[in-house]
Amino acid sequence: MKCTLVGCPGEYEQRYIVYVVRHKDEVIVLDHVPAEVCSVCGDVLLSPETVQQIERLLRALPQPVRTAPVYEFA
Repeated sequence: MKCTLVGCPGEYEQRYIVYVVRHKDEVIVLDHVPAEVCSVCGDVLLSPETVQQIERLLRALPQPVRTAPVYEFA
């Protein structure tokens, strides 16, 4: 599918991304999230099913697989 951003000639490709969200004052990182990513500008589209799965994960907040340090930009 052609990129939806005006003037971008790119095409969306199926990829897996790292999705970062702030939830209840915590930074949550989700790895291997399926997405459509523009080959030129990098615009990201998530399917409704993927968004629903992310929302379910955020409600349940299972035990993290890994942890990572978070640094403040000062």
